[in-house]
Amino acid sequence: MLDRLSPQAPDALLALIRLYAADSRDDKIDLGVGVYRTEDGATPVFAAIKAAEQVLVDKQESKSYLGPEGDLGFVNALMPYIFGRDATMGGRITGMQTPGGTGAVRLALALASKAGVRRVHMGVPSWPNHAQILADLGMELVAFDHANPDGTANLDAVLAAINGAGDDEAVLLHACCHNPTGIDYTDEQWAKIAEAFAASGTFPIIDAAYQGLGQGMDEDAAGMRTVLAAVPEAFVAYSCDKNFGQYRDRVGAFYVLAQDQATLDTAFSNANALARAAWSMPPDHGGAAVRIILRDPDMTKEWLGELDDMRARMRTVRDALAKAGTAGRIDLTPLGSQNGLFSMLPITKEEVATLREDHAIYMAASGRINIAGLTTANLPKFINALSAVAV
Repeated sequence: MLDRLSPQAPDALLALIRLYAADSRDDKIDLGVGVYRTEDGATPVFAAIKAAEQVLVDKQESKSYLGPEGDLGFVNALMPYIFGRDATMGGRITGMQTPGGTGAVRLALALASKAGVRRVHMGVPSWPNHAQILADLGMELVAFDHANPDGTANLDAVLAAINGAGDDEAVLLHACCHNPTGIDYTDEQWAKIAEAFAASGTFPIIDAAYQGLGQGMDEDAAGMRTVLAAVPEAFVAYSCDKNFGQYRDRVGAFYVLAQDQATLDTAFSNANALARAAWSMPPDHGGAAVRIILRDPDMTKEWLGELDDMRARMRTVRDALAKAGTAGRIDLTPLGSQNGLFSMLPITKEEVATLREDHAIYMAASGRINIAGLTTANLPKFINALSAVAV
């Protein structure tokens, strides 16, 4: 039976990780892996998470099953940070825990498919797993250009997608800190996007994987909240991987906005059934730690402070890149106005290979770089290497 299978291409990022690990050069730079790094190159566990985990060690009395919805204390504690003061929008939003943001995206798309969605419009480039999940679910991806050549978001393209979508179609958007471009919609653009969703009736699916890493917790959620306030129904996929540093603990949540309680209950029952079939119940540990933090004012303050420090460091790197101006033919100034971990450089695969082979600089073949991989110490090397290669 197994001889019927066809070989699959290896994950490019995992291959890059192996190449980086095997490189013995002391001055190598990793801009490929999508994790936050401190100025000294570490990806530490948040102090607030450590404190919450100690509470779990001291006080957790059982590891019995919770059910497919997971830790609802975690799910509900997140909601004011995601949706604002009226966190349930008058009882129209409910949610469940998922295995990371990937699980949340998978559940959102699977539930959309069960509700009759066959085509999903999405700005490209995007996180590669979006397309993989859509393909696995047998849903058609309809691509539009996310960005303009000048490094701004392509409003015309997203509005055309929203206004042109049919009854069996949805539009998938990034809430903030767009992966891989770092190019976000402005508040004014979000207002027009919300108006288009409201007027067209097109169903929005919003992937919120990086809240707090762009401009701030409320600022990064503002566009999403504008859309949700304008529409009767929507899905939100949420990740705690980056803003709580919970990468390997797989901590996410899926939220449904519905027009009334009966519709919400029906949608949630279907989401539970899909989750039960897919993973039975999500891993508990990371979500429990987040719940403990968000219920303790001192831990919450510590967590938000750590998030502020992360965001400020990435902003410092972006400002330095923008100040450098150009490196070879590459204009770095747009990077200063972009947000989050990632940005895209307009370089060729051959130039990416040259940067890796000749200068020990590792990045995705697409030109995506992880801003947090740059530091005060290695920025000059990066800019000089880019100047030498991208001529």
